Amino acid sequence: MEAGSGGSQEHGDPSHEEHEERPDDTARGFLEAYGRGLRMGSFEWDLETGLMHMDAQAHEVFDILPEEYDDHPETLAVRVLPADGHRLDALVARALKSGEENYGAYFRIRTRDGRLRWNHTRGYIRRDAQGRPRRIVGIVRDATDELNDATVQHERATRDALGRRETSVVQNTTAALAHARSVDDVIDVLRETHGIEHLGATSFVMGVVRAGRIHLVAEGPSGSFVEGTDVTRIEDPYPMSEVVRSLKPRFIESPQDFAHSYPTLWPHITHLGIRSAAYLPLIAQARPIGALGLLYHDRQGFNQSERNVLVALGSSIAQSLQRAMFYEQEKDLAQGLQQAMLPRTIPAVPGADVAVRYRSAALERDIGGDWYDVIPLPGGRVGAVIGDVQGHDTHAAAVMGQLRIVLRAYAAEGHTPATVMARASVFLHELDTERFATCLYAEADLSTGVVQMVRAGHLDPLLRLTDGTCRRLPLEGGLPLGLSAEFGRLEYPVATVELDPGQTLLLCTDGLVERPGADLDDGLQALSAVVGSGPQDLDRLADLLCGTTDRQGDDDVALLLLRRRGAGAAQSGGRLTEHVPPGDPGALFAARHMIRAAVRAWGAGERADEVELVADELITNALMHTDGPAIVTLRVLTGTDRRLRVDVEDTSSALPRRREAGESGVSGRGLLLVDRLADVWGVEARGGGKCVWCEFVVPARR
Repeated sequence: MEAGSGGSQEHGDPSHEEHEERPDDTARGFLEAYGRGLRMGSFEWDLETGLMHMDAQAHEVFDILPEEYDDHPETLAVRVLPADGHRLDALVARALKSGEENYGAYFRIRTRDGRLRWNHTRGYIRRDAQGRPRRIVGIVRDATDELNDATVQHERATRDALGRRETSVVQNTTAALAHARSVDDVIDVLRETHGIEHLGATSFVMGVVRAGRIHLVAEGPSGSFVEGTDVTRIEDPYPMSEVVRSLKPRFIESPQDFAHSYPTLWPHITHLGIRSAAYLPLIAQARPIGALGLLYHDRQGFNQSERNVLVALGSSIAQSLQRAMFYEQEKDLAQGLQQAMLPRTIPAVPGADVAVRYRSAALERDIGGDWYDVIPLPGGRVGAVIGDVQGHDTHAAAVMGQLRIVLRAYAAEGHTPATVMARASVFLHELDTERFATCLYAEADLSTGVVQMVRAGHLDPLLRLTDGTCRRLPLEGGLPLGLSAEFGRLEYPVATVELDPGQTLLLCTDGLVERPGADLDDGLQALSAVVGSGPQDLDRLADLLCGTTDRQGDDDVALLLLRRRGAGAAQSGGRLTEHVPPGDPGALFAARHMIRAAVRAWGAGERADEVELVADELITNALMHTDGPAIVTLRVLTGTDRRLRVDVEDTSSALPRRREAGESGVSGRGLLLVDRLADVWGVEARGGGKCVWCEFVVPARR
């Protein structure tokens, strides 16, 4: 038999130091003197050593001589009936495992003369700061007469029912507190579950300790607030200050007790008709984080069972309050980190209107790794990024920030969209994290409307046409960032679409379309319908979309809208591309013929010979100084002026250098010729190679 088992449970607070000291020497002396008259003894069971010490009165209750008992609980099996012993063992084991603070049970023993006798035990489990049980202290008494008295049995049943009801209130309140994510949530639980009312209290006050002071965070009902108590010092002569100082509950038994103990406070609350009160310290990890006060109109005094229930309630509230405070601190940190990682401003993009939005999860419960970015690129191009790092915590926000930076860097270096995505995947894989990320990168040439897009496990984009029609753009896509590098599948297909003036590209994270139990395709269709019927103004449309998702979303939302402007924007007047492999004179002749025909057809006028000469020089340099092909592209750009642009791409990352040619030399004159004839020229890195480009202002077409 294990000393003390539990049928009827009452809750104490194992975090209070004064409970750790009970029963002390004074208490034992009282129990010994008191127990001699009631046939009641005490025991103390050290769970680490397994030894259970009993006083002389406990020996008498078990009808066992001191010399017959060796401090091992198993020795008591000679008296305790086997069935009752097994039941007690199971109840104690369950109480230790489930975190209960006390237990009580009736059991039978067989005395020396063979008679059966009922005993009752009550044990209090003492735990350390980590919640591990260390010892049990309690009492054992002769209950034969008690159980033989029908009146006593009825009273016991009534007390048990009351105890169960009070315990149920604590359990229901504790279960509701498990979902509290903020201090306000904890307060709302106490009000909405009616836990305070079911315990008989007519009003309550709660304060939290901040910077050495007690800040009142809740009081009720209306009209019970005492002026000047919203912020009090811990050393002030108030009951909440006292319980925070002492870490012990304070039970006020009567109005006289209240008036005598707190003469400063009592005159201000006499109109409330308070007859008794219970003030509980809210203790977490051995330090006070607040205090709770329960005020009663119709109760005078508290028995031990009622005190235990209230202490248990205080313990549950304290744990929930600390958890809520930790969550709020972590949330503030994560929000600050995420806001720092997201771009503070979106750069102005010539030729396009941009709107971005970020919205945290519903109820602001979590912080995630969703992000957006807009990257200005040379040559009238712009990069648009949307992404989502796995997880909802500060780590996800930190990884998001690093990914945003490397994606911006790779794009600014001139890499192709597929290369940007592949390198970002390798970076994330080599980062010390197990997170992966979905992403979509779109590179738009606003002068021509050509958009190249790469998708890494992300949602497809949407395209809104000028007539309001909205459709999904299905992209082949590759694996999410991090996973593609891990599995060696870094190929990302590039999709190309034409973005006409007035058309809008929509990029978003899955929080905008996902709903519990709903299909993702259905969500995209619903979003398309909202986009199609939404306002023309881009900012109003973005606000509408984020507001529409504010239903049951449990995920963050990032949104990016990019609309190509119409009037005034540089527009394509023609575009031709030719691939010139090395060592193929026929391909070189065809490229020269294409250039000659195009510049005359597009009305280059007097500058036609200059364009042909410079383009031929750039193609020749690419073929002579690299091992790969040359790709020549001609475009006519119209805007404030009409320009003809020549792009020649090769596979070498070595940048061209201007050199002075000797009197009889030929080498070195190429870039000098380009510089003299073209209005503007430059070099862009393009991932595995480069692009040398130049532009010529040509007459407007008549």
